[in-house]
Amino acid sequence: MRHEASVTVDRGRYQDSVTPWEQEAWRTAALGWVEGELAARGLRMTGQRLVRLRPWSVLMRVAVEGRDAVWFKANPPASAFEGALTEALARWVPEHVLEPLAVDARRGWSLLPDGGELFRSVLDREAAGPEAWEELLRQYASMQGALIPYASEIERLGVPSARTTALPDVFDRVVAENAALRADQRGRLADLRPALVDWCAELAALGIADSLDHADLHDGQLFHPRPGRFTFFDWGDAAVSHPFCSLVVPAGRACARYGPAVLPRLRDAYLEPWTGAGRTAAELRRAVSLAWRLGALGRACSWGRLFPSADAAGTAEIAGGLLELLTDPPL
Repeated sequence: MRHEASVTVDRGRYQDSVTPWEQEAWRTAALGWVEGELAARGLRMTGQRLVRLRPWSVLMRVAVEGRDAVWFKANPPASAFEGALTEALARWVPEHVLEPLAVDARRGWSLLPDGGELFRSVLDREAAGPEAWEELLRQYASMQGALIPYASEIERLGVPSARTTALPDVFDRVVAENAALRADQRGRLADLRPALVDWCAELAALGIADSLDHADLHDGQLFHPRPGRFTFFDWGDAAVSHPFCSLVVPAGRACARYGPAVLPRLRDAYLEPWTGAGRTAAELRRAVSLAWRLGALGRACSWGRLFPSADAAGTAEIAGGLLELLTDPPL
């Protein structure tokens, strides 16, 4: 096997974080797996490899002779489900996601094709307006609706369950396990718990079934390869929860670009695929308001899915996510 190509490593702001990439035996095994999977498809690695190391993943861009590059991703044990989930999504909603070239579910490894240009790059180049965000949210909501029948199967793949009625238990566990919370913060969260129980019960009673929550759907987590086409990827933070919890991150990113006046139109675009079935606009908007706040729980949980040696890196982030529960939603 030929692994001698040059490698460029990007650690971002996590210079001291330790990942499996530091282990020579692991690197050799990963490169061998990539090379073998490509060879089985008549392809060959060539050129430089770009490696991006973060506490939550190892990502490597691999040049391939005669075609677009491919991407190798290694997940920590707590998000090792991502490969199997990506594979399943390609069967269930192929128009919305990437189809992996290969998956090793046991080791949490995936080999993915290039998905085209990131939505963030398109926005920066074309100075696109909020209407592009409206369309991606419609498509994302449609995908979530199509995935409702698969919610239990998604959980069986190892995707964490944070169902609406179970969120008070999730809250209790995450608060109890977090060492970064000060005593006064714990007190404020404890005082909030009765209201949180009521919010969960009200949200469940509104009748939108739990589905897949991406939990980190920002403009760097989806491709926009051509007008009207959005491809969703990077499912390592995902959970089975109330689908509306997903709206917070993309709406927040759009708000940062265009100002808070865009929030109502983004919310209404997201809600379009959920209309009907006797639901009023007021009920759906109330559900968004409840899920906006409760979605902080899913995001707080996702920060715990780090490589074991990097666990401490997420403790403060989890605490910050929990404290978002104390903030009134903007919608």
